[in-house]
Parts: sequence; structure tokens; C-alpha cells
Amino acid sequence: MNSRTNETNETLVLGATGKTGRRVLARLQERGRPVRGGSRHGVPPFDWEDPTTWGPVLDGVGAAYISYYPDLAVPGAPEAVRAFADAALERDVQKLVLLSGRGEEEAQRAEQALLDTGADVTIVRCAWFMQNFSEDFMHSAVMDGQLVLPGGQGQEPFVDADDIADVAVAALTEDGHRGQIYELTSPRLYTLTEIAAELSRATGRTISYVPVTVEEYAAGAADHGVSPELVGFLTYLFGHVFGNNAYLTDGVQRALGRPPRDFEAFAQAAAARSAWELEPAS
Repeated sequence: MNSRTNETNETLVLGATGKTGRRVLARLQERGRPVRGGSRHGVPPFDWEDPTTWGPVLDGVGAAYISYYPDLAVPGAPEAVRAFADAALERDVQKLVLLSGRGEEEAQRAEQALLDTGADVTIVRCAWFMQNFSEDFMHSAVMDGQLVLPGGQGQEPFVDADDIADVAVAALTEDGHRGQIYELTSPRLYTLTEIAAELSRATGRTISYVPVTVEEYAAGAADHGVSPELVGFLTYLFGHVFGNNAYLTDGVQRALGRPPRDFEAFAQAAAARSAWELEPAS
């Protein structure tokens, strides 16, 4: 590698409009770091399915946050991530930080593919995001007052996307994170029944959990116009991942020297920002 540093070269943030990517981008900007967002609508554009777009976004970059779309659990993801890493190393990108998931075989293969390069790699392996309830596919369920999901009574240590972004930025901008696998969770395991109770307290409304089978969930999602690809992905996650990693980790503490945020604190803060505010009746 040459003498370029992350302070003088741009940091590439893939998935710059996603839940973690936009938070990483904002934190780097707040620190005065030169940054470049990688997305299909960026300039230059980036598309995981078009390798010809990879080189232009990597030119002049010193570090990269890698968020694979749609998810590392998708077949072919490890090969794509390794190919992207090779393209980055050819351009002397100095640090690679990979967003990964817990309990996903393809995700762990992608992690190993990056680590095998021998580069300065940090893995940020995450539990389910708390923000799924405030910004993503479960937001409408909270607004409707019913979490109709195939989670049974499985437990998950939902992690705050702000914690993920803080860890990623630390790995991108500081020394001492090379080769680390930071598995991130909250400080407590939750069932969806307990999540519904926390959301009820935060919103001041009754939010209930309605358990359904994976098959019922898939059929309902399809009836609501969800694409077959997304239906398949979500049913995979609920059928094979959710509830199968019911343990806590110290990843946030190791990376940042502070404890992770709890779901109760997340829900109260999101409610204060009007994340679940109902439209006034006409």
C-alpha cells in the first residue's frame, strides 16, 4: 500500500441510503471526513449486479463500508463480495468494513472471503435491527397495532442501527480493529410479545403480537403486493434465522468501550421523534 491515508482519501459507503449506510455517511461527514455514497442513483452510480460500476466508485477511496444488497444470505453474495474486495485492493483501498448477519451461512462465507484476502478487514456482524419497527417493513404493522409475524416465542437481541454505525465508523477511522469480528446485540433478549409491550408503552397505544406460521405470513405478504423475491427472503429469515441466535454478545462494548443500547431506550426515543405518530382524524 502507498502512503495515502483515510484522512485525505474518500471513504466509500455502500448502501448509502439504507438504514446503516446513511448513518455511517452522516457520522463521517460530521467528523469532516471526505465521503462518497455508493448507490444506484449516486454519482458515479454503483450496482452490485454490474461490476463495471465498481471501479469508478473505488477510484481515490481509502476505506470502504460494504453493505451487500439485498442481503449476504442470498446465494452468490460471498463471490460478489470477494470480487468487490479484489477490485478495492487493486486500487489500494486500505480498510474494508463488512456489514454481516448472525446465523446466516452465506454471510459467514462472505466474511471469510474477505478475511482470506489478508487485507485490513473488520466484520460487523449484527442481530435483527430495532429500526425494522420504525423505518422498515414492520413499521406499518406497528401503525396498525398488530405485529402479525411468524416469530413464535423465539428470542432475539435486536440491535440499534446507531450502534452499528458507531462501530463501523470506529473501524473505518481508527486503528486497532483489523481482523476483528464484532458481533453486535442489545443487552437483552426479547420475544415479539415483549417487543409489542415495549412499543405499547412508547406509543401510548395497544400494540399486540399475533403469531402466525411462516406459510401464513408468506401468503399474507404476497396478498399485500410484496414481491416474490422479498417474500422468499423474509420467510427464510423467519424460518431459519429468527430465534436461533438467542444469546448476547459484547461486540459493542469491545469496539466502543460502552454498552449497547436497549430496545426500551430505542422505542422511547423513536416515539419522541414521532416515528409512530398517527395522522389526526379528519
